[in-house]
Amino acid sequence: MSAKKLAVVTAGLSQPSSTRLLADRLAEATVEAATLDGVEVEVTVVELRDIAQDITNNLLTGFPSGRLQEAIDAVAGADALIAVTPIFSASYSGLFKSFFDVIDNTALEGLPTTLAATGGSARHSLALEHEMRPLFSYLRAVTLPTAVFAASEDWGSGADGVSALPSRVRRAGRELASALAASERSSSVRDEFALDADFSPFGGVTAE
Repeated sequence: MSAKKLAVVTAGLSQPSSTRLLADRLAEATVEAATLDGVEVEVTVVELRDIAQDITNNLLTGFPSGRLQEAIDAVAGADALIAVTPIFSASYSGLFKSFFDVIDNTALEGLPTTLAATGGSARHSLALEHEMRPLFSYLRAVTLPTAVFAASEDWGSGADGVSALPSRVRRAGRELASALAASERSSSVRDEFALDADFSPFGGVTAE
């Protein structure tokens, strides 16, 4: 059985980034859960800050660079997706939205997707439901029930000395691992320029 393909899109701007850290935690939890079920996973991380200029140029010209096309292909051809953005002004970042703007709006159809976000305050957590989920519904992705938000205080301990973030990450990882195992997207990606019929002069018969 070939490895399932997991794409991870992270839109953090700083380095190091709590957004990237959350993305890595979710990917690790997904791979761990999938491995327990005997599923091999190939992970591709798309760090949007590294291709920000390419995304802007594509918006202006309509043509992706080689690096951007590789990122688009990795996401569109994946069996599952983890999408993580920082929250600014109660919504996803402009860089995050711009990347998904340059992807064809049918390319993510049926793609199991875990949504996640980071922010300075837990008050921004509703952006996952009010902003991110509608975006991916429009793109026809299948968003999984558990979305993960990490506020600044979630990286430490809670009032009882334990953070709830790890348990949410594990739950999201288990959900995505199950969807990943069932997904056949990467094995059924079709070349949009491939010809359905044989147009050779001999109708597929080799001339001798």
